[in-house]
Amino acid sequence: MARLILNQLGKVFGTGRAAVSGFSLDVREGGFLALLGPSGCGKTTVLRMIAGFETPSDGSIHLGERLLADAAQSLPPEKRNMAMVFQSYALWPHMCVADNVGYPLKVRGISGEAYQAKVRDALGTVRLADYAERRPAELSGGQRQRVALARCLVTSPDVVLLDEPLANLDRHLKQEMEETFREFHQRSGATMIYVTHDQSEAMALATDVAVMSEGRLLQVAAPAEIYARPEGRIVGGLIGRGAILTLSVMGGERQLEWDELQDALQATNIDGTDILVRPEDVIIGGEGAPATVESALFEGERYAAKLTLGNGQTLRAFSRVPVVPGEVVHIVIRAGWRL
Repeated sequence: MARLILNQLGKVFGTGRAAVSGFSLDVREGGFLALLGPSGCGKTTVLRMIAGFETPSDGSIHLGERLLADAAQSLPPEKRNMAMVFQSYALWPHMCVADNVGYPLKVRGISGEAYQAKVRDALGTVRLADYAERRPAELSGGQRQRVALARCLVTSPDVVLLDEPLANLDRHLKQEMEETFREFHQRSGATMIYVTHDQSEAMALATDVAVMSEGRLLQVAAPAEIYARPEGRIVGGLIGRGAILTLSVMGGERQLEWDELQDALQATNIDGTDILVRPEDVIIGGEGAPATVESALFEGERYAAKLTLGNGQTLRAFSRVPVVPGEVVHIVIRAGWRL
């Protein structure tokens, strides 16, 4: 395997608007990268340029020492040794599972025992060996998705590209497929790039998360790092369920504790710097700052509350006991992160 390198990648379509601009990223060999961002941010365009379905307007794509594409030339998709899983599965309805999985091998001229062995191994990896003779119509949505994964694995690709593959599945099946993807990644050892607008999917699956907005790359980090220490207001707002408060705090530290926050919370003027506060760091009760409960939603194991501070700013908190809209509570913030 080789490292995938995107260097100052850009794509401009016929409208003249840049869908992707200045996108540079080294994808860790054997890693699981999630491209995360809202609809229209350019993440699928990046994926399609990596796959060879779009040609870059600027920059270049390298796989190890091999140039895959730049503005002047582009290697066709079938010569990149990559595989792609689509949101729609893209299975042949008239073929059985084994034939769907083995189709890329037939295109490459592989047959006989080598063909049979590769198909068996691929189906075994996704736990579908017993379904080899079934048609796609006889399978559940999750099973069809696993067939698509097996079809990727059968050619031993250097890179597996996944374009929102869980978007059509219900919540229960999504959780099951997330486990399948993790297992697939561990068994195959392939580099995987996963496009999603669902941050929970990105956090659950990826070894690295790349956050995009308006065609640009904002931050790349491990899931725990990007959750705890986001760079900038956009990333802070996209990741997690936190609130961004504008507070006047002293000093230059980025990690802030209650001693540094309590006076700023009670100030009437809204001036200062952006502070990200996660709901799990807000404690309701004690001798903290007053806040009014605007709404409370019971989530089963806890209540999720929206609170308004004296200066009109809002934040979110979790509570193990019921809270009522209109109730005045007191809060302590254990930690905040200066954006």
